[in-house]
Amino acid sequence: MKWVMRLMCLPVGGFLCLAGCATMAPKYTRPAPPVPAAWPSGPAYKNVTVKSPGKPVADIHWRQFFVDAHLRKVIALALENNRDLRVAILSIEKSRAQYQIQRSDLFPKVDATADGTFQRIAENFSSTGLPQNIHQYTVGLGVSSYELDLFGRVRSLKDQALEQFLSTEQARRSVQISLVSQVAVAYLTLAADRERLQLAKDTLSNHSSYYQLVRSRFEAGIASSLDLHQAQTSVDSARVDIARYTAQVAQDENALNLSVGAPVAADALPHALSETLTAVKELPPGLPSDVLLLRPDILQAEHQLKGFNANIGAARAAFFPRITLVSSVGFGSDDLSSLFNHGGFIWKFAPNITLPIFDAGANKAGLEAAEADRDIAVAQYEKAIQTAFREVADALAQAGTIDAQVSAQQSLTDATAENYRLSQARYEKGIDSFLQVLDSQRTLYSAQQDLISVRLTRLTNLVTLYKTLGGGS
Repeated sequence: MKWVMRLMCLPVGGFLCLAGCATMAPKYTRPAPPVPAAWPSGPAYKNVTVKSPGKPVADIHWRQFFVDAHLRKVIALALENNRDLRVAILSIEKSRAQYQIQRSDLFPKVDATADGTFQRIAENFSSTGLPQNIHQYTVGLGVSSYELDLFGRVRSLKDQALEQFLSTEQARRSVQISLVSQVAVAYLTLAADRERLQLAKDTLSNHSSYYQLVRSRFEAGIASSLDLHQAQTSVDSARVDIARYTAQVAQDENALNLSVGAPVAADALPHALSETLTAVKELPPGLPSDVLLLRPDILQAEHQLKGFNANIGAARAAFFPRITLVSSVGFGSDDLSSLFNHGGFIWKFAPNITLPIFDAGANKAGLEAAEADRDIAVAQYEKAIQTAFREVADALAQAGTIDAQVSAQQSLTDATAENYRLSQARYEKGIDSFLQVLDSQRTLYSAQQDLISVRLTRLTNLVTLYKTLGGGS
């Protein structure tokens, strides 16, 4: 049997040597980024420091960016349980298998075969004039329908499958980056709504106490019925907000659990936004040329572009002959017991050459379609870069103004708190009407709510900037 295997190795080795050729795909050149070399400038960006960070943001692990221990715990839980990320990972496995299938076409497939044929020949067809029973047995090794890739058609298809596989890996990174950002924003939103709920409860307690004061003054004939009913409206308004924010907090928890893919333990949930103001780090944006080309969605688009570029090679190769080889070696006999005798050795070698002569323009149309796919992929790649540039620029515009908003809102809140204290004192001394107190109450409550909102905006902007710069994987 050793000499049979050596015989098989000769044609197989020759096949592999003939197949080792280059493809007919055009040389790939990365398109120039269709965006400016610097981020936008102007009043909205005056507080943004643009410098090259120590390392690209895409290389900053999420554990280095999110410094809050509870938030880290929730993000880690999401990376283990989120179904969208799980689907992305399974898509990589599927794409890897498809690449291996396509790559296997570069090599001959050797199969072992064993056949038995049992036939009766009627006397009318027999050379002896008598009926015959014929038994035939064969066993061997064979290569079936192996294409000699002289013009790179199979190799181009393999390259396309490889780029598709690499694009799915970048798609997984995109999903992970989006997931990390989504969980962080959901966590911070829950913290903000819990703080709003607590503020509404504190406001209700304050307004209820003041309502009792006004009621006492009314019963003593010092306050009017109008004052009493106005005080009641402030109490009822706070009760409405408590009910609303109670429902909102529950919905926030449901949204966070969905993003995580599993229930989040109560001890990992935030209590108030004011406790998470330092949950994330500041990041310098770097330069567009250093940032955008490292984003996984752009790398994904580039791999898809390379795949379509490789497909042009397969379309070009369709104009040239295709050589397919079939071969086998083995033993045959009409008696099973003498199957492996020396005289039963058989072999077969059947090359097949197909040369396209007339196809009614099918090959030309295939090449034009492949080139159109490549041009579409170029446009999609450029659009991905432009979209990324816009996302980062928007985040930088907000980053350049949000600190001023927080500072101004804090000053406004402090001023309205003092105004509320003074209006209370003036009402209790009979200088002002209760309408002035009610107005200052509403202004203070609105300012406190707005302060929570602008603080949330600042934190979510940092998360968005981290995401748009390609961090999170």
